[in-house]
Amino acid sequence: MKKFFQDIKADIKFKSAGPGQKLTESAGEKAPKEKPNQLVLRQPRQGPTDEAQMAAAAALARLEQKQPRARGPMLQDSIRNQVRKELQAEATVSGNLETLGTNMVPEPKEERSSHLAVPGVYFTCPLTGAILRKDQRETHIKEAILSHFSTDPVGASIMKIHTFNKDRDRVKLGVDTIAKYLDNIHLHPEEEKYQKIKLQNKVFQERINCLEGTHEFFEAIGFQKALLPVPDQEGPEEFYVLSEAVLAQPQSLERHKEQLLCAEPVRATLARQRRVFRPSPLASQFDLPAEFFNLTAEEVKREQRLRSEAVERLSVLRTKAMREKEEQREMRKYTYTLLRVRLPDGCLLQGTFYARERVAALYSFVREALQSDWLPFELLAAGGQKLSEDENLAFTECGLVPSALLTFSWDAAVLEDIKAAGAEPDSSILKPELLSAIERLS
Repeated sequence: MKKFFQDIKADIKFKSAGPGQKLTESAGEKAPKEKPNQLVLRQPRQGPTDEAQMAAAAALARLEQKQPRARGPMLQDSIRNQVRKELQAEATVSGNLETLGTNMVPEPKEERSSHLAVPGVYFTCPLTGAILRKDQRETHIKEAILSHFSTDPVGASIMKIHTFNKDRDRVKLGVDTIAKYLDNIHLHPEEEKYQKIKLQNKVFQERINCLEGTHEFFEAIGFQKALLPVPDQEGPEEFYVLSEAVLAQPQSLERHKEQLLCAEPVRATLARQRRVFRPSPLASQFDLPAEFFNLTAEEVKREQRLRSEAVERLSVLRTKAMREKEEQREMRKYTYTLLRVRLPDGCLLQGTFYARERVAALYSFVREALQSDWLPFELLAAGGQKLSEDENLAFTECGLVPSALLTFSWDAAVLEDIKAAGAEPDSSILKPELLSAIERLS
């Protein structure tokens, strides 16, 4: 480095020494002196030689190695560029989705196994027991309710009120109003005015007439339509009038009222699709169908917005609580989860769950499959995390979505007590009917 600066100084001194002199010239033949009043024109400075530039570059490199680099901005720039690329790719995918008119997020273009871990997501109709796809649920349940009118018109009309109408607040208001009508009849059996309901009444029109199934309910419990004269009005009005047979048994109205108030919408339940597999090294591999990753168009846009917000969060320090909250939000985009439980004999018990179901649902699922269902047991997640049946935690909160492999073990203290008593737990863990349908995981 010292030699480099010496070379620079020597070069500058040489160029500022003035015009040179030929060796053949005599000492007396000198150039005439310039007049003092004339400005001396300096020659333009020449750049350093190639050797000097190379030496300078080497010196700068050594200095940069000694000084720490500010890596933060460069790292953030690279991350921002990567996220922008991902956002552009997702925007392209979103545009394609809208064009095709589908709500399914395309699967990655990598080779996938032809054998899915589960064929799909299915549901069970509580009225017929039929196994349904997601897009078949609503139509099938409506048909089942309508077919129920021939055997139980009161029950069918109550199911129709609670199931066909989606606005729960409007349903509650209508049901409460009907209950008030029936209470008036029960409390004032001698009052004729409570035994008929004017159909054009404002309250009836706004709260009851707008709901599907209400007219069927009134007719099923004993009301009949009739045209009755109205005081101070020329033409008659249409009323619901309670029949004499029902008036003789007012307790039936009270029973129907309680049925109406306690009813819930008929919903298809998620089919667990319980399966048992032989011991396999593929236990932790899950090839899931598209239903596990379905997002609506709004959810796709929301994911893009969250990704763009991630660009700003990269430069902000986040607490552990903030990071955990963001991880939970990421988990919420899954609707279902596929869980496998590895038993002590190596067999695998598999079932499908809602991602927001509680851990207690998994314990119940496993207990139903056990030969000794009275023995307490434990379930361990990856890393040895014990899942407590008593804790009111959802699978999303435990990180068990969209799939997970858990380990089953009997309660150690209870096993010790059994052995101390000279007994042994059943060698066969699962029920015989499940073992008879055991499969090979592929």
